[in-house]
Amino acid sequence: MLRPERMSKVSMAGSKGVMPTVIETIHELNLVHLSDYDGSWEGFDNGNPIEGADDASEKLVTVRALESTLELSPEDTAAGTVGESWEGRLEEIRTRVNELDDQHSETREELRLVDEKIDRVAPFAELGIDLDLLSGYDHVDVLVGEGTPSEVESALEAAEEIRAFEILTGGDVVAIVAAPAEGESTDGLVDDALVGIEFTRHPVPETEQSPEEYVADLGEEKRELESELERIETSLEEVKLEDGGFLLRLEEELSIEVQRAEAPLQFATTANAFIAEGWIPESEYDRLVDAVTDAVGESVEIEELEVAEYDDHEHGAEAHTGSGGDGEGGDGDEAEAEPSQPAAQKAATDGGTSATSAGAAGASSGAVTMDEDPPVILDNLTPAKPFELLVKMVSQPKYSELDPTLLVFLTYPFAFGFMIGDIGYGILYMLMGYGCWKVFDSDAGKALGTIGIWAGAFTVIFGYLYDDIFGIHMGDVGLGFLPLAGSLSKGLQLSEWALLWIILSIAFGIVHLNIGLIMGFVNELSHGVKAAVYERLSWIFAMNGLFIWIFAHGDAGSFDHGIGFLPADLAFSETKPEFLVGTGEEAVLYEFLGFAGLPEIVGVLGLVMFLVGSAMVSVGEGIAGTFEIPAWAFGHVLSYLRMVAVLLAKGGMAFAVNLLVFGAYETPAGYTYFNYPGLHITDISGYEYAELSPEFVGLIHAGDGILVSAIAILAAIVVFILGHILVLLLGITAAGIQMLRLEYVEFFQKFYEGGGEEYEPFGDDRPAQPAD
Repeated sequence: MLRPERMSKVSMAGSKGVMPTVIETIHELNLVHLSDYDGSWEGFDNGNPIEGADDASEKLVTVRALESTLELSPEDTAAGTVGESWEGRLEEIRTRVNELDDQHSETREELRLVDEKIDRVAPFAELGIDLDLLSGYDHVDVLVGEGTPSEVESALEAAEEIRAFEILTGGDVVAIVAAPAEGESTDGLVDDALVGIEFTRHPVPETEQSPEEYVADLGEEKRELESELERIETSLEEVKLEDGGFLLRLEEELSIEVQRAEAPLQFATTANAFIAEGWIPESEYDRLVDAVTDAVGESVEIEELEVAEYDDHEHGAEAHTGSGGDGEGGDGDEAEAEPSQPAAQKAATDGGTSATSAGAAGASSGAVTMDEDPPVILDNLTPAKPFELLVKMVSQPKYSELDPTLLVFLTYPFAFGFMIGDIGYGILYMLMGYGCWKVFDSDAGKALGTIGIWAGAFTVIFGYLYDDIFGIHMGDVGLGFLPLAGSLSKGLQLSEWALLWIILSIAFGIVHLNIGLIMGFVNELSHGVKAAVYERLSWIFAMNGLFIWIFAHGDAGSFDHGIGFLPADLAFSETKPEFLVGTGEEAVLYEFLGFAGLPEIVGVLGLVMFLVGSAMVSVGEGIAGTFEIPAWAFGHVLSYLRMVAVLLAKGGMAFAVNLLVFGAYETPAGYTYFNYPGLHITDISGYEYAELSPEFVGLIHAGDGILVSAIAILAAIVVFILGHILVLLLGITAAGIQMLRLEYVEFFQKFYEGGGEEYEPFGDDRPAQPAD
């Protein structure tokens, strides 16, 4: 499960006469990830598309253009049938849709022009002046626009070029008539005078009608155009309903036809023969051989060139002959001694008279395509498969790498649930995930929904253990009798719990990072034991040694190391935080788990382990690696404290929302209880209710009188709903993103490189369609 599915490289060689049948067969299998021929063999060229490819491509472009015009989508329209006379039907649809689309464009343009005319004439209607009175003068300048009348009047009075003027107003519109002073021209007279103020000019429409009549006529024209536009859109919708299914199915079939027709572009071909290579899952080899043999008999020679090894498929390959047996000239010392390329060239230049012999020569000679890594098929348990999405968001794993999907599945929802830990939020996360799974048809959408369901489920589990429903304890609503309910606490009010989560988060980080380093060690073994030791085992020693020492305790003189200049207590217990190790009152691991820390001798060995690992890092990675020791051995582990930070932050936010809504009482011991209406407790942890005073009066208790109380209760409901929605959404961004960061930055960095090629088999993975 941590390895991709094992892949085999196969070669198919035969006469070009059977190539179309072979292409059709492997397309139906949807099994072979075809490799591209790189043109390296003399006498072999990349093949040409099968006859009819250009015509099919043109029709495919036409169909997709029609789908775009009709706004067709598989989500809205079910694929129909094609039939024998599909070409004539396609031409009819194309002609009809193009005509309607042209009409639609023309009508929309006419409608836009009418709207512009209406916008231009609207200001003149407010003036109530006939449009023919606002233009055509030789001795005065007339201007209409929008501006402040007082500012316009002041500007006109100050203009020496204007002898007299008059202003007419209507709404926000100002009409100006100005006569020039003697010797001045009317051209631009008013425009020049208004340069210093804000004024928007409106051109006078060219019509003899009154503004009201003009607007009325334009309005009628607009209604007619809108009616015409609606008719055209209705006609397009009818075409969509009648022919949408046909177009979708035709696109599918033409896409398949084009894909098949262009497949020879990836083949190595001569005038009479072809060789094709590709990758298939190792377990599917026999199915490929059976299918091709059933289709073309012995006309094609199939050989399994190699079974790709994970460490180095080029050198660790297990090559053996496939359906064609050993093949002619494929065994014996002489065949092994002969270079492979001349044999292939002979097969290419002899005219390809024998398909079988040509194929055998080509196949037995080895790969003819560029030397590429195998494509990757991730092989995971069904529950873990949706989490492949999170891995691929970084990059597809290489074939030689360990696949981290299973580990992401085991850690991501667990950590998410730990950080949020609330039954109410968890149920909502599950509902959101189910909605996402239901709405989206894509694999990515369904995977995202499934991840949400898993994260929500763990949030419910931890919420049950934390005793939280929207920040309210189950015991406060009568559910405290349930087994294990409230067996854990988030630590908002009990500091020992918060300290425990700090230590356990560090422990979780140590385990998580160790798994990553071990996986990195396994990956590096393909580069040699020395590389694995210096590049990964060194960090395992350094990180674990440091934290073994940190979690060790010791009393002065308890361990006689016999080295006089060293301190007696090599565990340095007195310098470590009191809550970390030991049996004191502050030692939380001892209080909760009875663990006082590792013995001093173990701590000393851990310190030695750290120093040895650090030395190995310095030798293996040089000065740069030495400077990285604090970050890799210590800082990356402490990065997991963000889990506690999110736990306390989201728990605190939910607590704050409930505090605003309900208010609370505080006991003399400092513990806070929400003041739920109707649930006043007469005895809280041994304190009489009368002895307690409100710490905070919530909205639900803030009312004084019926009306004020009703308003306060309504406000409390709004704050409760909106507040918890905010916490819910921030939980996604906080817990979700923070755990992704721990996966991608801290965990993946220890072993993961990515950059693999995704397995994309030649063919169609849709279910079989019914016959027309």
